[in-house]
Amino acid sequence: MSRLRHAFPITGDRLSGRLVTPESKRWWTLAAVSSGLFMIMLDATVVNVALPAIRDSLHMSLAGLEWVVAGYALTFAVFMLTGGKLADLFGRRLVFMAGLTVFASASLACGLAPGGAVLIGGRVVQGTGAALMNPATLSIITATFPPRQRGTAIGIWRGLPPRRLRIPRTDTSGAAVQPAGEGGRRR
Repeated sequence: MSRLRHAFPITGDRLSGRLVTPESKRWWTLAAVSSGLFMIMLDATVVNVALPAIRDSLHMSLAGLEWVVAGYALTFAVFMLTGGKLADLFGRRLVFMAGLTVFASASLACGLAPGGAVLIGGRVVQGTGAALMNPATLSIITATFPPRQRGTAIGIWRGLPPRRLRIPRTDTSGAAVQPAGEGGRRR
């Protein structure tokens, strides 16, 4: 027994005491809400890459593929203000966790979708979950961090997702599309 204590000098209680201090709780919170924002932004972009595979495996039309993308974006945009108001009324953490649960459940439904209608419905529900999560992330950060650390925390939160996930737009065949005027000369 003494050899084990020498080999592993930090026990479970001591380890959790070091990992979860009042100061580190803030950074764990930042990691959690940043992960939520990362999932939202990743899901908004990565489906574009999968459109050709979705079309082939679910035998979807071009209009159906457009609804796969637009269903998420529309519900995300439409319910974002509602998500912020619900966070104000019922609490940031509760609304963030509810949004995360809705988002994860809808992601599972999308992954297991047997057809286009279920996939489109799942994407609409995903957008609703994302709209609940997104406004709560920033308000959780501003409530968690003191003013002198808030700028750093918001910089980390904002620096993680979309710019790092820059995935080229594709058409339904999978070919990369770049409209004129977005970084290149027109020939």
